[in-house]
Amino acid sequence: MSAPYVAVDWGTSSFRLWLLGPDGSVLAESRGDEGMTVSAATSGFPAVLAKHLAAVEAPDRLPVVICGMAGARQGWREAGYVETPAPLAALFDAAIAFEDGARAVRILPGIAQRQAGRPDVMRGEETQLAGALSTGAGGDGLICLPGTHSKWASIADGTVTGFSTFMTGETFALFSRHSILSHTIDAAADTDPQGEAFRNAVIAGFREPQRLLNALFAIRAGGLLGVSDAKDAGATLSGLLIGQEIAGALGDRPNTAVTLVASGRMARLYDSALTACGITAGIVDADAAVRAGLFAAAQRFWGPQSKDTISA
Repeated sequence: MSAPYVAVDWGTSSFRLWLLGPDGSVLAESRGDEGMTVSAATSGFPAVLAKHLAAVEAPDRLPVVICGMAGARQGWREAGYVETPAPLAALFDAAIAFEDGARAVRILPGIAQRQAGRPDVMRGEETQLAGALSTGAGGDGLICLPGTHSKWASIADGTVTGFSTFMTGETFALFSRHSILSHTIDAAADTDPQGEAFRNAVIAGFREPQRLLNALFAIRAGGLLGVSDAKDAGATLSGLLIGQEIAGALGDRPNTAVTLVASGRMARLYDSALTACGITAGIVDADAAVRAGLFAAAQRFWGPQSKDTISA
C-alpha cells in the first residue's frame, strides 16, 4: 500500500505518530513519552519528530499534519485558536503551515470560548471532534471526551457552539494523593466500572452535585468509623466526581443525545457512569477519532492522495 500522510497527536506528556494509507488506514505507528513538556526541555520538537519518522521509515518529503500541544504557546509553533461558535471545518483553514527541511508541516489550532463567566480552551480534542463527525458517529448534541481534563462539547450542524472543561481526572489525583483522603484511598487501585461502589457514587454525584464536598469528606469519615469498606474508597471518589461532572455537563438538558469519545479504561468507566445516570451514549474510539480528524485535515491540505507516497 502507499502512504501519503503522517499524522501526529502531540500531547502534553505523550507523542503518537501514524503513517496513514490513502484510505486512512494505519500502516505503521510510533509512540513515546516525548510530549510537549519533554520535547521543549530536551532535544526539541524537530528532533523528536525526526526520531519517530525514522522509526516508521517515512520518506523525507512525506507531509505531516499535527494536532495537540505542539501548537501551544510553549510548543513548536503557536497555532492559536478558532473561537466559538466554531465550525469544525474552520480548523483546517486556520492551521499554520511551514517547512521542516523538505517536509511540509501543518499544525491544527485549538478552540477558544470567550463567553463571559465561562472562558475555556481545548487543544487536541477539537481534532477528535472533527474525526468523530467525519465518520458519521457523532452528531448534534453533546460529545464527551473524558480525561485528566474532560471536555463536553455542544455540536450543532458541524459547529462547536460551546464547551465545558471538567478537571475530573486531575481532581481525583489531587484528592487521592495530596488530601486527607490519601489516608483512606489506595490511589493505585483500579476502579471496577461495574462495581456497586462506583455506580452508587456516580448516582449520588449526579443527583446531588451540590453535596459533593460533603460527600468527599464522608469517604474519610466512613473509613474511620468503619461504616464503609476501605477498599471501595477510590471507586467512591471516582464515582462522585464523574457523577458531578455529568450533572454539570447536562445542566438543564437531561435528554440531550450524548456521544462518548474514549478508549480503554476511560471508555468503560464513562459508559458505565452514563448508563447509571440513565443515559445511553454512542461510543467512538478516541484513537480512531483523532486519526480520522487528522486524515480529514491532510486530505484538505494535500488532496485525496499526496504525490509523496511510499510502498509499505
